[in-house]
Amino acid sequence: MKPRFSFASSLTSLSLFLALPAIAANWPAWRGPLGTGISEEKNLPTRWSATENVKWRIVLPEAGNSTPIVWGERIFVTQPVGDRRTLMCFNRADGKLLWQIGVTTKEKEPTHQTNPYCSASPVTDGERVIVSFASDGLFCYDFAGKELWRRTDLGRQVHIWGGGVSPVIYGNLCFLNFGPGETTYLLAVDKKTGKTVWKHDEDTAYGKPQAAAPDGKAKGKNAGNPQYIGSWTTPTIMKVEDKDQLLMSWPRRLAAYDPSTGRELWTCAGLNPLVYTSPVFENDLVAALGGFSGMAIGVRAGGSGDVTASRRLWHHPRTPQRIGSGVVKDGRIYIHNDPGTAMCLDLKTGAEIWNERLPAVAKTGQNWSSVLLAGDNCYTLTQGGDCFVFKASPKFELVSVNPLGERSNSSVVPSNGELLIRTHKALWCIAAKK
Repeated sequence: MKPRFSFASSLTSLSLFLALPAIAANWPAWRGPLGTGISEEKNLPTRWSATENVKWRIVLPEAGNSTPIVWGERIFVTQPVGDRRTLMCFNRADGKLLWQIGVTTKEKEPTHQTNPYCSASPVTDGERVIVSFASDGLFCYDFAGKELWRRTDLGRQVHIWGGGVSPVIYGNLCFLNFGPGETTYLLAVDKKTGKTVWKHDEDTAYGKPQAAAPDGKAKGKNAGNPQYIGSWTTPTIMKVEDKDQLLMSWPRRLAAYDPSTGRELWTCAGLNPLVYTSPVFENDLVAALGGFSGMAIGVRAGGSGDVTASRRLWHHPRTPQRIGSGVVKDGRIYIHNDPGTAMCLDLKTGAEIWNERLPAVAKTGQNWSSVLLAGDNCYTLTQGGDCFVFKASPKFELVSVNPLGERSNSSVVPSNGELLIRTHKALWCIAAKK
């Protein structure tokens, strides 16, 4: 049977919604209900500034890169405060802080100056909120801020560029890519108890990740250097041949797993040793985009074992630096590259359709933000706080440039006709005038 993707069946399997009317208002995970960055909302604001179309702005205690999530009348944001790693809960209507809870870090981890602590976004199923505090553990809270369980036995995430992988809820499970660090593994726990259901050890399965070419031979001055090895990929779920598969971009390869058991189903080589983005897909096609000016691949999902020779459709040996993830619409990938360019690629062939430099207002046009797609519009932020809106179409069309004047590395969140934007200084709610 030809692999296929079903939006309706994936909604059921992910068990993220209590009722269909809640879809527009809820954004329960870093990249939305399906982990694709795609919203069903049609009438989101397209023009604003620091003084125009701002419903409210709430000052945050320190800089942070995580993206907010929303469920009903609650907004959840991870936030470092000194040596504390915390989860903050805000009232959706006015931004009022309702509660804040967390832990004191056991050991200060290394990170990069551009990547503050608590960069992983939380995830919720409407009853509980699960958050990763990296080496300090995986924690679960209810909507009143009561701790339900914790896992502090997961190991250490130690990398000079810090962490940032967000947990994912799927049915009764919660997935976490624990890494990069002293060990790298993919973990599934029971979302109600935190107990391990399965664990895939990437180090044991494929050897300690090394800086290597697709043929496995280390090359270049950075070969073997642990600073240039690692995956910051948040897993995504894709339906293939009527069954859900968990997709992961690892150093050097893309892999798919049975989400219930952790059994590896297939793998495709062709990525470089540094990967920041999550895989993107449509119908039976999936693309994995490497980072650090590395590689990218397109694959026809399915098969078993190593499908590099049989199902890999295209391979880019060198690409622009990519940290934020893209979106897919009508067979085309839309992504905002870190150097400040927006790009459109053909999902099936990998061919470049257009590549445009975005006219940043701020001093820096660099980008870590993942793209949000709502209707025909793509939304993405620069590190300088400029939010771009451009059309998801085969011809580049810039709709607007919206400067906030505050540094940001998070992604734009849609909620009930409004936008939530987290900068290093504040949490913003953007609403068009009625």
